[in-house]
Amino acid sequence: MLQHTYSTHRLDRLAIGLSGLCLVHCIATTVLLAVLSAAGGILGAHWIHEVGLSLAMILGTFALGRGIVEHGFMMPSAVGGLGLGVMAGALSMPHNGSEAALTVVGVLILALGHDLNRRGTVNPF
Repeated sequence: MLQHTYSTHRLDRLAIGLSGLCLVHCIATTVLLAVLSAAGGILGAHWIHEVGLSLAMILGTFALGRGIVEHGFMMPSAVGGLGLGVMAGALSMPHNGSEAALTVVGVLILALGHDLNRRGTVNPF
């Protein structure tokens, strides 16, 4: 009889532990989904893209413009400007995935312009 009680006690403890894990899973899932939906709403807001593009244009103007002065090559600035233009054009696209795809293309072109600018400097360090 004692052996049977011990076995039942062990199964009950396992069931309680499993119930606790289920509770943690349900609460964590709810909290995670709430956080993701809030973050998605904030990060997907149109003004975030406008602010990001503005910062990219300011930084690009200084970095790529300074590159022209330092190494005299205009192509990095032209490539970077094309990337910024593609990014700006993406803001006018509908929010159905094409905007994100065009933005990624623009960011990659801009990154290429900055990489060419970096490579054009005399001092590689």
